[in-house]
Amino acid sequence: MAFAYRPWRRSIAAAFVLSAFSVIPPSGPALAFDFFGLFGSDEPPAPSASTLPYEVTFEVRGDDGVENRLQDASNLYRLRQDAPPEGETLLQRATADFAPLIDALWGAGYYDATVAIDIAGVPVRIGEFQSPAAVRAANALRNRARVPVKIVAETGPLFRMRNVQVLDQRTRQPFPPEELPSYVARLEAGDPAEASRVRAASARLIDHFRRRSYPLVKSPPPAPVVDHAADTMDVTFLVDPGPQAGIGPVSLHGPQNFDPEIVRSFIYLEEGEPYSPERLDSMRKSIASIPAAGSVRIRESDHLDRNGNLPIFVDVTDRAVNAAGYALGYSTIDGPTGRVYYENRNLFGGAERLRLQADAFLAPRNNGTRIKDIGDWKLSDLGARFTVSFLKPALDGSRFDLLVDGLAERYRTGGGRFGGYTARLAGGTGALRYRVDETLSATVGIKGERGRTSDVISNVDYTLIGVPLTMQFDNTNNPLDPTHGYRVSAAITPYPAFMGSSVAFTQATASASAYYSLDEEGRFVLAGRIRGGGFLDAPNEIQLIPSNYRFYAGGAGSIRGYRFQSVGPFGPFGFTIGGRSMFDSSIEARIKVTDSIGIVPFFDAGGAYASQFPEFFGDTRMAAGLGVFYVTAIGPVRLDVAFPLNPRKGDKEAVLYVSIGQAF
Repeated sequence: MAFAYRPWRRSIAAAFVLSAFSVIPPSGPALAFDFFGLFGSDEPPAPSASTLPYEVTFEVRGDDGVENRLQDASNLYRLRQDAPPEGETLLQRATADFAPLIDALWGAGYYDATVAIDIAGVPVRIGEFQSPAAVRAANALRNRARVPVKIVAETGPLFRMRNVQVLDQRTRQPFPPEELPSYVARLEAGDPAEASRVRAASARLIDHFRRRSYPLVKSPPPAPVVDHAADTMDVTFLVDPGPQAGIGPVSLHGPQNFDPEIVRSFIYLEEGEPYSPERLDSMRKSIASIPAAGSVRIRESDHLDRNGNLPIFVDVTDRAVNAAGYALGYSTIDGPTGRVYYENRNLFGGAERLRLQADAFLAPRNNGTRIKDIGDWKLSDLGARFTVSFLKPALDGSRFDLLVDGLAERYRTGGGRFGGYTARLAGGTGALRYRVDETLSATVGIKGERGRTSDVISNVDYTLIGVPLTMQFDNTNNPLDPTHGYRVSAAITPYPAFMGSSVAFTQATASASAYYSLDEEGRFVLAGRIRGGGFLDAPNEIQLIPSNYRFYAGGAGSIRGYRFQSVGPFGPFGFTIGGRSMFDSSIEARIKVTDSIGIVPFFDAGGAYASQFPEFFGDTRMAAGLGVFYVTAIGPVRLDVAFPLNPRKGDKEAVLYVSIGQAF
């Protein structure tokens, strides 16, 4: 008995900012979308003289959990808003529905299921392509009422797996456990005989051997045997692993508008290393990180070369050179925000990226006053940020990248009970980054900045010239929703007096996060994060250090439930003045309840401290909460509610956060 699979796809878009962009030349018109289905109606059209609208109902006798499967499989249901012109077309839709409906029930493990369809009370049988009675009954309702269409499904008993075998196609014998552990297929006797389970088991078997460097593994679709008398299914998987192989030569096609050697510098594979699908995917992501690169397609040869390696082919297209856009939104840090930008992704023909960006945002008052109405608003309540960044990747085809950044900014932090500071600054950084591989990089540069900060304890005019040193490691599988891997970053920047710094100090920060999935599908993920920082040497008087270089905690990405940068040592009036060190951490469990919806219980702890090193038993704040996320094509959209566990006077009882992507 063979299965017929009918996959379905549903795409959902989400937006939390109003944004637009254009690529020069424009690629096409913008498309509208339905925000989670909240706009528009699923109701079929009203009765009319020109068409024959109908409404579909389902009656499931047995397992009513299959109704969603039936809706996804039914053309009658899917096309209900596209009314047919007459009863004959409606009948054709109904008769064409039998096969996919039976297919859906078989796929759910119900191999004795039956389906009946009634049109305006007239039954239509399988294979009955002409039914004058049903056509007349439907046409009689024209311009009077929607035609009632009922789909009746009797599931019958749920069939279960009886005998499951995985055999080596070459020997017709089972694989030894060390070559194929029993848990790989995850299909056992007693499991529901669902087509999706059989299909998933077949895919897992192929993936298992590919991960073990068998790139040419083959497994023909299984031919399950259904025993209707016993309500069971037997299935045998035949797998031919083929030879183990290494990575062969990588052939590059494209790009057209910049040197292909730049692309080669982002390929870290070594010829002869064991074949790995994960390594190939990492190569694709690495190449795609080049701003001038468009689509990246990786193809594998269907045979090995004479060295027993698998040749790889990489096709790279060019990305549109110019882009400009704007965005309007709301940030939990900056409040209402607006942004405009321009980007050139191949400035001099060597994949150089130049980006110019201007941001405007509300600067919260931190002097104890508040904006009560529009008349209270002043120009000083507006913050602004101007940035320019330049990237020259792969200097002379090497793994070194040149980065140049400039910044001019005016902003305020805090507001409310805990005060804050005001900063005006301008500066720039030039750096060289060396990419060890797709997971590890190190950067060294020189930074200059002049600015002025003011808060409740100081007004500091400063000049800083330093040498930033950074290291980043990231082997996670997804930037917005990681399920396994680690992220580690560390930075140290000395600002010595002999280089011209008006305040001499060395600032160091480090952070690490880890992700561990309790299952292969990533439905149960434990995630943890830790971050710390401090001054290795600095003036004893904290007021001599610019406010924007002191350490703070609180807010999203730190300790949820507390106002942004409000956790730390207090000064006059109970205002937060920042510390000489900080520490914060988070732990959470990301649990998918369905394929697209999940919950996240979490716990945060940390603080900023007046001492050189964090005092974990000092003024450490804690919070707990619960989040919910919805998986979309652009990443999970997440909503968190955090509750301070040891709140201070002025802290809220609960704080809401919304983000695209997981919290860390």
